[in-house]
Amino acid sequence: MTPRYAMFLALLSLLLFAGRYVSAAKCHPDDESGLLAFKSGITEDPSGFMLNWEPGTDCCHWRGITCGEGSNNRVTSIGFFSVPEDKDKYLSGTFSPLLSKVQNLESIYFQEPRNITGPFPKFVFNLPKLTQVHIENSKLSGPLPIDIGRLSQLKVLSLMGNQFSGPIPSSISNLTNLDELRLGNNLLSGPIPNGLRQLKVVYNVILEKNQLSGEIPNFWDSFSKLQYLLLSNNKFTGRIPTSLASLAPQLVNLELGNNQLSGKIPDFISNFKSLQTLDLSSNGDISKWATSSEILHSLKLARCGIKMRLEDFKSFGNGFYSYVDFSDNEISGSPVNLVNNKLYLAGFLASRNQLKFNLSDLELPMSLKYLDLSKNQVFGSVPQSVVGLEKLNLSYNRLCGKIPASKFPASAFKGNACLCGPPLPACRKHLHYVNLLYNKNHFEK
Repeated sequence: MTPRYAMFLALLSLLLFAGRYVSAAKCHPDDESGLLAFKSGITEDPSGFMLNWEPGTDCCHWRGITCGEGSNNRVTSIGFFSVPEDKDKYLSGTFSPLLSKVQNLESIYFQEPRNITGPFPKFVFNLPKLTQVHIENSKLSGPLPIDIGRLSQLKVLSLMGNQFSGPIPSSISNLTNLDELRLGNNLLSGPIPNGLRQLKVVYNVILEKNQLSGEIPNFWDSFSKLQYLLLSNNKFTGRIPTSLASLAPQLVNLELGNNQLSGKIPDFISNFKSLQTLDLSSNGDISKWATSSEILHSLKLARCGIKMRLEDFKSFGNGFYSYVDFSDNEISGSPVNLVNNKLYLAGFLASRNQLKFNLSDLELPMSLKYLDLSKNQVFGSVPQSVVGLEKLNLSYNRLCGKIPASKFPASAFKGNACLCGPPLPACRKHLHYVNLLYNKNHFEK
C-alpha cells in the first residue's frame, strides 16, 4: 500500500465518520440546548417520556417533538400528554426559560403534566412563531402578565386547570387573532375586561370555574363566530345581557349556571337554533322554551325553581339527549317516557324533587352512566340494570326489596323503607310479602 493510497483511505474513513455523525446529530444546536435545558428543569419523569432525549441524537425523533419540513429541520412543536388515570406518571418540575432558544416553536402542548409549578412561563414572549399555547391541568400560579397582549400572534391560549389568580389583564384586547381563549378552572377574579370585545374572530371562550364577578358584559354582538361561551361557576350578578341574542345563528354551548344572575331567562334564547348545551342552574326563572326545545342535547336546570310534571316535558322527542340535570326543583311525575329507549342519554339527575313512579318501570339505556333520583318518592324495587352504571344514588325514597349485587356503597341506597342485602343489612325471610304490600299501598295512593 502506497503512502498516498493510505492517506486516501484515512481521509475517506474520516469523511464517512463525519457523515455518520452529521446524520445522527441533525438537531440544531439551539434546539438541542433549549430542549435539554427544559429536561433539566424536570425533576420527575416517572413515565420515562424524555428517556430518548440524549445529546448528539436527532431531536426530531425525540418523544413529544415535531420538526418542520425542509432543509432547516427545526423543532416546531413540543407536546406532553399524561394519562389522567395514572397519577404516578405525572411530570414534576418547572419550565426552563432557555426553552426560548427553540426559536421556531409554533405549538406547545402540555396537557395533564399536573405537577409543573411556577409562574406564567415568560419564555413564550421570546418565541416569534408561537401560535398555540396549551398548558393545562398543572400547578402554575400567580397573576397573568399584564403585557400578555404582546402575544398578538396567538391563535390559541389555553391555561385551563391551573392556579392563576388576579384579574384578566386588559391587554388581552391585543390578542385579536385568537380562535380560542380557555382560562377556565383557575382562581381568576374581578370583571371580564371590556377589551375582550376586540377578540372578534374567537369561537371558544371558556372562563368557567373561576371567581370572576360583576355583570356579564353586554358586548357579545361583536362576536360573529362565537360558538362556545362557558361562564358558569363564577360570581356574576345582574341579568343575562341582551347582546347574546346576536349569537343565535351559531352558538352551540351556553353555560351560565351557578352564578348569581337575576331576572327571567330571556325569550330570545328560543331563537338559538344551533344550541346543544344550556346550563342556567341556580339562576332566574325558566321560560317554557327551555323545557320544550327539540334542539338541546345537554340541559342543566338545577335549582331554578321549576314547577312542572315530567309528562309535559317534550324535548326528548328526538332521542339524542346526552345529559339532563333537573336537581333541586319542584318537578313531579315520572321520567319513564323520558329515559326509556333513549340511546344517547349518559346522565339523568333529578334529585330533591317530587317524582313519584315505580322504579321497576325504568328501562335504562346502555349509554346511561349517571343516575341520581335521591330524595323523591320513588317506589318499587331496584332493577338489575343499575349494575352497569358508573354512579348511582337512590337514597331517601320508598324503595323496597333485595338490592342487586353491585359496586355501589350503602350511601346510594340508604333512607329507603325496606331495601336489604349488601351493602345494606341482610334480607329477612318474610321480605317478599312486605315488599308486595308496601308497593301495593304506594301504588294506590
